[in-house]
Amino acid sequence: MEKVYSSAAVAVADIASGSSLAVGGFGLNGIPHNLIGALLEAGPTDLVTVSNNCGVDGWGLGVLLDNHRIRRTTGSYVGENKEFERQYLGGELEVELCPQGTLAERLRAGGCGIPAFYTPAGVGTLVESGGLPWKYDGAGNVAVASPPKERRSFNGRDYVLEEGIVCDFALVRASIGDRAGNLIFHKATRNFNTLCAMAGKITIAEVEELVEPGAIDPEAVHLPGIFVQRLVAVGPGGKRIERSTTRTRR
Repeated sequence: MEKVYSSAAVAVADIASGSSLAVGGFGLNGIPHNLIGALLEAGPTDLVTVSNNCGVDGWGLGVLLDNHRIRRTTGSYVGENKEFERQYLGGELEVELCPQGTLAERLRAGGCGIPAFYTPAGVGTLVESGGLPWKYDGAGNVAVASPPKERRSFNGRDYVLEEGIVCDFALVRASIGDRAGNLIFHKATRNFNTLCAMAGKITIAEVEELVEPGAIDPEAVHLPGIFVQRLVAVGPGGKRIERSTTRTRR
């Protein structure tokens, strides 16, 4: 099966309104910004996203937020986006906050066909008992709250039940990919990309360098091609730093 597509626009063309998306990256590191930009141009609305964060104003998933394309999002960090805050508190956006390790395992579990698992993270908090505000009504009242979760004890320790995540599509970015879909992620870009790729029914990867099958040492593969259905070569450009902190030269 040919997996290489001519452009990001062609690769995302069948993502319809209401689709769920697992989107790789951490902050602005390793995000599939070309695929996100193509999705913005394609125009689907009411998207449901699952990602470590939701980008920043004007970049990453933030561009979809700016254009009111996201209806609901699940993530573990949302602190760098003013428009996100405005939409959430204004009742325009539904938000499920999830402990970062739990989010990672929910994505991995979904990709491995595991429907749910028990974890100690969140025991004794609103994560377990429910009541976290998922959506406001625009007047400061909670319109949708998180439900309570099942609690069980194993070997004298309490755990809560978390469900695996499977999305209609996954959008990821890799440093190197071959035409069979085997991917390599350099350094911190590995972050949530492998997990999101596993959780997508159809996974689309933008790659900085596209090589022929056999060019990648099998021992170096971070994500096997079985998880990837579409590839787009995008080159290395267009990256941004979320926040640059430096000290004065002396």
